Amino acid sequence: MKKVFVAGHNGMVGSAIVRQLQKQGDVELVLRSRKELDLLSQQDVADFFNTEKIDQVYLAAAKVGGIVGNNTYPAEFIYQNLMIQCNIIHSAHLANVQDLLFLGSSCIYPKLAEQPMAESALLTGTLEPTNEPYAVAKIAGIKLCESYNRQYGRNYRSVMPTNLYGPNDNFHPENSHVIPALLRRFHEAKLNNQAEVVAWGSGKPMREFLHVDDMAAASIYVMDLDQQTYADNTQEMLSHINVGTGVDCTIRELVETVAKVVGYKGEIVFDTTKPDGAPRKLMNVDRLKNLGWEYSINLEQGLANSYQWFLDNQDSFRK
Repeated sequence: MKKVFVAGHNGMVGSAIVRQLQKQGDVELVLRSRKELDLLSQQDVADFFNTEKIDQVYLAAAKVGGIVGNNTYPAEFIYQNLMIQCNIIHSAHLANVQDLLFLGSSCIYPKLAEQPMAESALLTGTLEPTNEPYAVAKIAGIKLCESYNRQYGRNYRSVMPTNLYGPNDNFHPENSHVIPALLRRFHEAKLNNQAEVVAWGSGKPMREFLHVDDMAAASIYVMDLDQQTYADNTQEMLSHINVGTGVDCTIRELVETVAKVVGYKGEIVFDTTKPDGAPRKLMNVDRLKNLGWEYSINLEQGLANSYQWFLDNQDSFRK
């Protein structure tokens, strides 16, 4: 049995990784809530690793939020994410943990990165200002992993997901991301027999979305790759792997698919006075495909799964 620590197991990605690992017969999961283990405390994390004798780490813990959160609390976003990463990666190394997977974010890439964004775009331009502190912390996480690999021969790998959605997503009416926000809005419009639903912007920007269960499957796949295969498909100082579908859709297509999944029959109106954001954000997933992994859950299937989860858990979302 290998002892596997999933840091951030209550979050959307961490919980999906836990669900998949639970299906494996040779895994003993080690899980700690925020109350049980303060990942911001170097001493607490070091004591944990010294006590538990962990074999593998999935580092899915992070302070996350939308544009408002990133703009309002930039100091917390950079400090807490740096501390969590440094504490876990360094303590894992000191406790002789050989295998670790760090989960980052597509926001590590420059604001004007060529589309689709390849791993090689890292550190080639200026970041999006609204989430720069968070992005800098995630870039530091990649470089921490690479540095321990280079100096100590560790097997610390990094994966960078595109936009994720699915069970355990944040459906809060004010600070959720686009898919949970739309699912909730169309659900409430259907319940209230609203004649129309207003969506922001022109509907023309292109976005890529990956179901969190696919993200978890990809994470475990990358963790389990043999050393030679991983080395043959990455570079020592450019070792991270994009995880996505390699397929995008317009926001209009997304909105119409959400309406279909929810069963909303009214009119959809696009408010073109509202901002569109970047025209396109798509990940280049050639590296992952070459390693033998591709996504399996298409957008309509994934949205239906997310909507069902929302229906099953909506009592917990009420204000």
